[in-house]
Amino acid sequence: MKKFLLPLLVVFVGMLSGCSKDDSNDTPSAKEYFTLWNSCEALTALQDYVQDVTNPKSPNFIKEEDRIATFDMDGTFVGELYPTYFEYNLLEYRALEDETYKNIAPDDVKEAAQDIRDFVRNGKPLPSHFDMKHAQAAAKAYAGMTLAQFDDYVKWYAAKQANGFRGMTYGQGFFQPMLQVFRYLEANGFTYYVVSGSDRFICRALVEPLGIKPNRVIGMDVKLRSSSQGTEAGVNYTMGKEEDLIRTDELIIKNLKTNKVFQISQEIGKVPVLSFGNSGGDCSMHNYCLSNKYKSAAFMLIADDDARDHANREKALSLGAQWREAGYHVISMKDDFKTIYGDGVEKVDFTF
Repeated sequence: MKKFLLPLLVVFVGMLSGCSKDDSNDTPSAKEYFTLWNSCEALTALQDYVQDVTNPKSPNFIKEEDRIATFDMDGTFVGELYPTYFEYNLLEYRALEDETYKNIAPDDVKEAAQDIRDFVRNGKPLPSHFDMKHAQAAAKAYAGMTLAQFDDYVKWYAAKQANGFRGMTYGQGFFQPMLQVFRYLEANGFTYYVVSGSDRFICRALVEPLGIKPNRVIGMDVKLRSSSQGTEAGVNYTMGKEEDLIRTDELIIKNLKTNKVFQISQEIGKVPVLSFGNSGGDCSMHNYCLSNKYKSAAFMLIADDDARDHANREKALSLGAQWREAGYHVISMKDDFKTIYGDGVEKVDFTF
């Protein structure tokens, strides 16, 4: 009799664990995904949205092939305040400290790197339109590297201790609650893309540990060439089997603001129904999402936690009001996240 009851008990336990799914549309319950979140408006809005659009009985039902979500990277799910963007830190190191490069770095590359150093160390404002100045300098700074060499270089720097934190490298600087959003959306049939202003190949290297595929990463781009191509145009040149792809110093696009929309249209071919960002550089992407024929939603994360992260709370709260007025849901790092970077990570003073 006991031998007979054991399989029944296993089946019964399996039935109970199956109750974690929403019976209305057979999608996973959100409870198991958001263990690092506090109850909040933004999370409720996301859960209600997903439950609605994945329910075949809902008039707002969206087929899986159209469940597209786009995520900015820096400041949205990767830290950007240690003491600034990863790619800014990397350029500063490359031009001013890297013994293999600093003595041959072009003057404009050194100037951009010094702008970053003056900003993070002395609080001197960055020059106007610095996004483009940095992008052009970064294109030059890594020109001549093969893609494999650049990937190794990024990962080597990412393994360094993150400035301003104890117990975390740059490459570990993920907002842990936001990673739960990825898992939740994937479990509900969404495909998500990283759409960043940072270099595409930097983004690929950083998100690789998360299992995000390279073809789902969109970012700043420079022109590439084959290692033996020389000056001949690619349309006239046949690459050999033993050749490598090389970065050039020619910038193609800085993937910010409306450029993000252009890149989404060209590379994804569909309008996203969910969009996540943290700054004005993401507003165009959000507005493109909200123009969708399907029910859609956009979320802005504000860095308002000056206890667990380096943040300007007053500025963040002002931005939060601005984003709500624009029709975006606001995620508060201070109020909505139980943790930011995970256990064992501590905010400390910056060192230079």
